[in-house]
Amino acid sequence: MTGGQIENIGSDRQLFLDDHWIDSSAGVARVLHEPVAENIALAAEHPWDQILSAYHLVLGDGSRWRMYYLCSGRGDEDGPPGGWQYCGYAESDDGIEWTKPELGVVEVDGSKCNNLVYAGPHTEFAPFLDDNPDAQEGERYKAFAVSKRALEGVRGLVPLASPDGLSWRQLSEKPVMVDGPFDSHNVPFWDAQLGKYVVYARGVGNPDGSVLYSAEKGWFAPAGGDPEPDGGIGREFGGGVRWIRRAVSDDFIDWSPLEPIDCGDAPFEHLYTNACTPYDRAPGTYLMFPSRFVPHRTPDNDIARAATPGVNDVVFMSSRDGINFDRGFMEAYIRPGLMVENWRERGVYVGSGIVQTSPKELSIYSRQHRYLPSVHIRRYSIRTDGFVSVNAGYSGGELTTRPFVFSGSSLELNYSTSAVGSVRVELQDEEGRTLPGYGMDDCTEMFGDEINGTARWTNGSDVSSVAGRPVRLRFALADADLYAFKFNP
Repeated sequence: MTGGQIENIGSDRQLFLDDHWIDSSAGVARVLHEPVAENIALAAEHPWDQILSAYHLVLGDGSRWRMYYLCSGRGDEDGPPGGWQYCGYAESDDGIEWTKPELGVVEVDGSKCNNLVYAGPHTEFAPFLDDNPDAQEGERYKAFAVSKRALEGVRGLVPLASPDGLSWRQLSEKPVMVDGPFDSHNVPFWDAQLGKYVVYARGVGNPDGSVLYSAEKGWFAPAGGDPEPDGGIGREFGGGVRWIRRAVSDDFIDWSPLEPIDCGDAPFEHLYTNACTPYDRAPGTYLMFPSRFVPHRTPDNDIARAATPGVNDVVFMSSRDGINFDRGFMEAYIRPGLMVENWRERGVYVGSGIVQTSPKELSIYSRQHRYLPSVHIRRYSIRTDGFVSVNAGYSGGELTTRPFVFSGSSLELNYSTSAVGSVRVELQDEEGRTLPGYGMDDCTEMFGDEINGTARWTNGSDVSSVAGRPVRLRFALADADLYAFKFNP
């Protein structure tokens, strides 16, 4: 058993996204569960959204879900010149069926009969609902956009605000960050855990830190050298890779220096976007769904050959502090799949935002079929809390958690078993000794499939007598998956 500081989890839900809670185990393994492709949430249908960008996001405002997506009229195969022309808006009551309301905000071809909320002068528009309790009434929504070079001669992040998420104004005439590159979706939000604004922006990753970026010239180079030639295959950033950085701010105007996220010893790969999303069901948990770009591999199909070389998929990452991200799963979270239209460069991208589409289901959204007439944003479903599980096969296995302190009177488990499978749980003290009345033999065998299952022992489900003191959980699983645990009042 390991020592160290004992964490007080209160009544917060705990997921097995990484090895944080597993102190010892035998016969079990953590498993990444791929999301399921569902309906098309949004399709290209108007002259102004014939090309749907990979940059989109979803956020909740009361009982309504809002989707913001970058788009443009149909141009050439290389996309719209100078960035994405517009930001479109859609809304939904359930996160499944989406509508594009006429807003009367942005004029296109002499008419405001459209669903657009932003048309520049900047690009890569990324809004959020500001949950800062001190936010001004007229700034209930905020956003970042990437400036044109006309501002200070460089590209940078320009802050905007809105009272309703529809009509926007700039908060600064100059970019508040110019340490580029920012040629991706730069995702900001209010981080309730930090009590600060954060932004996850495009960057460069290199193990030896030798890559420099010229904001004026817009290229990367090894320290003291010239930029690497592109060669038409994919710029290598002076030996580095496309990466993700974070900055923080108290007021959304003055920002800390951008700091690369840390993925430990995981191999460096091109991560084109970040789609960072705080997971509200487990406070202090950050999820990312980056697009992993492979610039030197091109599928053998007509669609891919007609486009820029490369191919991509979507990966899954998680963090407990917002800067150190676990990459225990290197395999794809979303593959391009059977649709040949996705087997091309930048074919599948997930945007930030997670929607609870039913008590048992979460949804995320992926842009697919890039630049093709069939381009769309597709919904993917995930079991509630079901990103990762601890799994045991038919022969069974066990895990014991590190010690923690909780508050509550019952233990809730999110689990799934086969018809012959089972889950049992034992409460132990800090030293691993079984607490009387809460042993494995006292536990009622749990089988079935529940998001909010309650653990019970011979004397019932009440665990309030051990709340507030260090305990461990020991789980015995057989042909079962355990996704999360939580103590309820």
